Amino acid sequence: MAEPMTLPKLLQKNARDLRDRPAIREKDRGIWQTHTWLQYHDNVRDLAHGLAAVGFKRGDKLSVIGDNRPRLYWAQVAAQTLGGVSVPVYQDSIARELAYVWQHSEVSVIVAEDQEQVDKILGLKDQLPALRLVIFDDPRGMAHYGQDWLKAFQDVQALGREFETSHPRYFEEEVDRGRPEDVAMISYTSGTTGNPKGAMLTHANAVETARIFMKAEDVRAEDEWLSYLPMAWVGDVIYSLVLSLAAGFCCNCPESPETVQRDLRELGPTTLLAPPRIWETMRASVQVRASDATPLKRAVFDRFRAAAEETEILRADGKPVPAGLRFLCALGEFFAYRPIRDQLGLRRARWCYTGGAPLGPETFRFFRAFGVNLKQVYGSTELSALVSIQPDNEANPTTVGKPCPGIEVKIADKGEVLIKSVGVFKGYFKAPEATREVIDSEGWFHTGDAGFVDPRGHLVIIDRAKDVGATADGTPFAPQFIENKLKFSPYIREAVVFGNDRSMVCSMIAIDSNTVGNWAERRGVPYTSYMDLSQKPEVLALVCEELRKGNATLPDPTKVRRFLLLTKDLEADDAEMTRTRKLRRSHIADKYAPVIDAFYSGKNEVELATVVTYEDGRQATIHSRVRIEDVDAGVPAHV
Repeated sequence: MAEPMTLPKLLQKNARDLRDRPAIREKDRGIWQTHTWLQYHDNVRDLAHGLAAVGFKRGDKLSVIGDNRPRLYWAQVAAQTLGGVSVPVYQDSIARELAYVWQHSEVSVIVAEDQEQVDKILGLKDQLPALRLVIFDDPRGMAHYGQDWLKAFQDVQALGREFETSHPRYFEEEVDRGRPEDVAMISYTSGTTGNPKGAMLTHANAVETARIFMKAEDVRAEDEWLSYLPMAWVGDVIYSLVLSLAAGFCCNCPESPETVQRDLRELGPTTLLAPPRIWETMRASVQVRASDATPLKRAVFDRFRAAAEETEILRADGKPVPAGLRFLCALGEFFAYRPIRDQLGLRRARWCYTGGAPLGPETFRFFRAFGVNLKQVYGSTELSALVSIQPDNEANPTTVGKPCPGIEVKIADKGEVLIKSVGVFKGYFKAPEATREVIDSEGWFHTGDAGFVDPRGHLVIIDRAKDVGATADGTPFAPQFIENKLKFSPYIREAVVFGNDRSMVCSMIAIDSNTVGNWAERRGVPYTSYMDLSQKPEVLALVCEELRKGNATLPDPTKVRRFLLLTKDLEADDAEMTRTRKLRRSHIADKYAPVIDAFYSGKNEVELATVVTYEDGRQATIHSRVRIEDVDAGVPAHV
């Protein structure tokens, strides 16, 4: 029998072969609710029939908005069953972002998690001429909504069961009509330079990429996966939806974003994907607990941590580990490493991934030293989220791993990374010119990333190719490389550096309010808000010292010489970052032009007029006067 090549066909196979195995769970009111593969299939079938009953047809677009919920995943597969296209969006998007994506993609049906998301749609309904139906999952608070185009999820499924009585083979026939080359989903890119583009991914893109992943990694049907990352992010699409269907493992949806860490510890997934910031936060939480422990416990932790990290460095360098060190690590496994993995929810994890941005070497080695098989993965929306993975015995913080089997990598003349694989997307929706700009006549996708392949065959990513430049003296300048060095500090959440064609490198810093707040509380430094905390002399001194540590690993011409602490975090709502926390450099350069001018004109202060955007689109302006500090001066003189 031929292998299924569409997502609905994979679901049919799982309902037949894995009938009573867990497929997806949801934590509701503190209790995990489990759905088997047969139940998954039946829910998708009922909804697909319901959508057909209300006129959803081949080529129509269905969007989902909300936290990770089984019904939102089912809705996407139901749309794909009927030849439709799923369009997931970020649940925290503000009104104008949602309006753009829904207008551009011409969605006719939206499946919303709850009342909050329905209210967003209500405010935009007049701007969405193609929208015919809104379906809500959670009925709480929805009793008094009387719009005829608004229906409960279970009501649409009930319509579907009625539809099935007069169309008994409709679902199976629609599944059979599906072709691998059909567009399965439109995944919108980050939009770092303007409006996001809709990357069309076919069933073949998604399914073949999942199979490549399964050849490169140890994936099992018994695995437990935590589905907590935004459903609009292509990483969640491929891992939580596609890979789960292809491998048959169980996805687990936490109760809410606020309970993810607790649910992670309770579940103990066998595999995990997390961006660098989450790994850095987990490491910081362990270190904070260790610093607050008794002197004896702190000494034991420090000793075992040092032994583990020394062992990890020796292994990474291919050197033998002395017997005494192996014995010390065996004791550490009992007294420290295993209990810490258990506290973090990683006691059963066979492999864990970090991706989206480089992870600091200290954090990377910290987790690997404590027995977590943490590795880097690289991909992009247009490549179905997968290019390379680090093998278990070759993981290190400087590369993004080896290209997976069947994926070709080529480095262009100017250092741009080019990719050819079955995962290369069909094109940008309603943007053929943009498609031709990134896929050349030979089928190579131009990633826009600058990088190289090292002697071991590992891919190394330096920065976005368009952002790589040079300082005034000709020294190569890669801003992301420097920013990531600075963000290795647990006290720095975001950094934006300037220096292209300039005499020196300067940086705007957004502090991490949690770690800096904890640091301030332990030292009795009072504060009232983010703005107040960021401008405390003690915090300025702390960050100045962190920048000096970061500078120690940078070439002299690219060391940060001057810096400023922002009075607010960089936010996607303010168009400073994308929803995947990538910097919008051109917008930042325009918005903070007075800061850049102050950096290079030698000023010690600058007037900031910061515009803050609320979810409904309203804006407010906050005025503040902020100091600019010289890193080389060490602790600022006024402290």
